[in-house]
Amino acid sequence: MDKSELRKLQEFLRQSFGAPGIKVGLDPKNEDAAVASFGERVLGPITVDDEDGDRSFSFAMKIPVERPVLQEYLRRLFDNDALKIVARARKTDSVELNKGDDFLAVISADDPKGKTYTLQMAILDIDLDDL
Repeated sequence: MDKSELRKLQEFLRQSFGAPGIKVGLDPKNEDAAVASFGERVLGPITVDDEDGDRSFSFAMKIPVERPVLQEYLRRLFDNDALKIVARARKTDSVELNKGDDFLAVISADDPKGKTYTLQMAILDIDLDDL
């Protein structure tokens, strides 16, 4: 990833979560990946997918809370009351994260009891075009 992509990914995540303090930098262990952080907290990795000539990115963030407090946890973390959890049709092991009415990511349970979750956000290269 080059500096321009890192800057665009940073701006995309800042806008998506409504959190201007999010930073994106190269992963020191993998030059083909980045890491998103917020303050002192590492949010998670951003990996590149160049399959079939289309460039996209995948952001993954571990969430260490149970389902009943998931929405409140994310709102407090990013200081953004517009974030909301929405049930998925015919799915019980995952939910959607929206900002207002806009879809942001899927959040899946890491275990059958739903003690921890992982947020998965797909970022297409066209999502970064205007940033």
